[in-house]
Amino acid sequence: MATDYDAPRKNEDEQSEESIEELKARRHDKNSGKVDEDETEAAESFELPGADLSHEELAVEVKPKQDDEFTCMSCFLVHHRSQLADPKKMICKDCI
Repeated sequence: MATDYDAPRKNEDEQSEESIEELKARRHDKNSGKVDEDETEAAESFELPGADLSHEELAVEVKPKQDDEFTCMSCFLVHHRSQLADPKKMICKDCI
């Protein structure tokens, strides 16, 4: 877009008055074009390609806590004993 540098410039008051008038005019237009759409219905109909995992089954082996591990009482994650920052409170180094 070309700019005419010789044109008279508007001060801040004139610019704000124009923008307020434009905003008032747009406010009425904004409500007229509003579409009511339920987000959950729209999300249910939307599918990603290759995202059908209904026939898949996860196989995860869960091991019990080992002797050299502890459960942090702040984040409740299992860490190795080397991560123990406060043995009395059983808090890991990440949570301090």
